[in-house]
Amino acid sequence: MTARGFTRYAWGVLAANLAVIAWGAVVRATGSGAGCGSHWPTCNGQVVPRAPSVATLIEFSHRATSGVALLLVVGLVIGAFRVFERGHPARSAAGLTMALMVGEAAIGAGLVLFELVADNASMARALFMGTHLGNTFLLLAALALTAWFAGGGEGVRLRRQGRLPALFGLALAGLLVVGASGAVAALGDTLFPAGSLREGLWQELSPTSHLLIRLRLYHPLVALAGGVLVFVAAVLAREGASPAAGRWWRRTQVLLFVEVAAGGVNVLLLAPVWMQVVHLLLADLLWISLVLAAAASLPASAPAISKRGLKAPATGLRPAG
Repeated sequence: MTARGFTRYAWGVLAANLAVIAWGAVVRATGSGAGCGSHWPTCNGQVVPRAPSVATLIEFSHRATSGVALLLVVGLVIGAFRVFERGHPARSAAGLTMALMVGEAAIGAGLVLFELVADNASMARALFMGTHLGNTFLLLAALALTAWFAGGGEGVRLRRQGRLPALFGLALAGLLVVGASGAVAALGDTLFPAGSLREGLWQELSPTSHLLIRLRLYHPLVALAGGVLVFVAAVLAREGASPAAGRWWRRTQVLLFVEVAAGGVNVLLLAPVWMQVVHLLLADLLWISLVLAAAASLPASAPAISKRGLKAPATGLRPAG
């Protein structure tokens, strides 16, 4: 396999994982997580379920596609170590992808084995969902960086880059928190659907409502704060950025506005399954774009910024201090 062929494969693995993640949202939104009972990795104690229900088909197909995604990541790691020399950043990113994929499988298994699926409305399930989303975001970041490095993207250097690493780290952390709160809010929408927008608002404001219902109210506020962090990072980073970094920051800004609009539509339509999937996919794409924008803005070849800020990075950004 050539480096070019591996790069195409890496982007394909990323796309495949996005599809698996989207189908996972369908599993949760349709309440099909218990379609295979409390059995894992088998489905209702069988390798291939017989006379399955719709819920079983949805859950089993998600497990099957997740297994395919795992095999694709195994191929990604093998390919990275065969194509690139020791020390190449694509190797490190591929290895991290494998570790996060194993973590993803472990969290999914935990949800099933601890019966944190279907109608379970415990805070333990909410915690698992938030953790699941966080691990998913990190997995997508590792996959995207593997493809980026394989395609010629420079390795990332964080030291002596001025205030940029802190700025990007804050934006990335903010988006992670937004994603986790969104996962909890989506769980509340699934378990406690509202008949109307007004009814849903009253439920969220009532002190007697289930905690998952009341937590839904905070997601738009968290999303607004996270969106501001990402927007500010994009505006500051685009000033004098390299062409590659500038393109990724522009994409990030566009995706940010589209995602905010999708969130509003999701609320107005009372979170139908298809809109939840669209909302999640847009969040995934926004996250990937932010990760690659940050990577393009922190190339290892950028001149170091001294403590006095005497030397600006190659991106043309003003020195810190």
